[in-house]
Amino acid sequence: MEPPVGHERNADQIAYWNGPGGQRWRDRQAAQDILLAPVSRALIERIGPKGGDRVIDVGCGCGATSIALAERVVPSGFVLGVDISAPMLARARELAPTGLPLDFVLADATVHPFEAAGFDHLVSRFGVMFFAEPVVSFANLRRALRATGRVTFACWREPRDNPWAMAPLQAVYRHVPKLPPQGPEDPGPFAFASQERVQGILNEAGYRNVAMERVDLVLDIAIGRGLEAAVQSALEIGPASRALEGHPAEVREAAKQSVRDLLAPLVKGESVPLSGSIWIVTARVT
Repeated sequence: MEPPVGHERNADQIAYWNGPGGQRWRDRQAAQDILLAPVSRALIERIGPKGGDRVIDVGCGCGATSIALAERVVPSGFVLGVDISAPMLARARELAPTGLPLDFVLADATVHPFEAAGFDHLVSRFGVMFFAEPVVSFANLRRALRATGRVTFACWREPRDNPWAMAPLQAVYRHVPKLPPQGPEDPGPFAFASQERVQGILNEAGYRNVAMERVDLVLDIAIGRGLEAAVQSALEIGPASRALEGHPAEVREAAKQSVRDLLAPLVKGESVPLSGSIWIVTARVT
């Protein structure tokens, strides 16, 4: 499947999520869905989907949130999952139960011609922080919402509030150079950490009643499978994985041991719980 045609400034993200990065996320779909289940529960609770609702799920990835929402809007509702990653959408289509009111489209939500005023909800679990031109993207999405439409999405707060991702990275930095610094507005997992920035983006894109709720979490990076699974998780997904890209096997092995040493004191049974923190952002069209 060919990558989608997108906004020119989203080209780097389209390339990444259709290359080895997107394939890694596809391969870890089952583990990631377990890891992020606390986020999904909190997000769906805030959305409050009901039968007949029509929903756009932006950055739907391997489809977990889209499927959960489709199960709640039956029989007369509909969920459209949108993503730029062909590998992840292929997995979403494999996982989607037959008979659900659900479809997936390979597209860049910044420029995709959505049905005008055709949806009640715009939702996302960590899919909207990667827009290069977020005001343009959210303005395009707003046109797809009815006058009564609502926005609900989850995004990560500051890196320092998310040791589940950042603690393994610090261990890896004992062996490899630091990643190039990202600007606070560069697309990436923490691009929406600033409350002021998110409120400004949504207001400029035409949304009203923007609110941001802090939700603190405990994430089991071992997903109940013990220390070695936690080490594998830390090294396969997230900033530690990116920091190790292209380094030789001996460096990777040394970094792996440092991550193991870091996590070993945190083991509780077969779990390795680390703290995390998100915003759940809500807004309305009018």
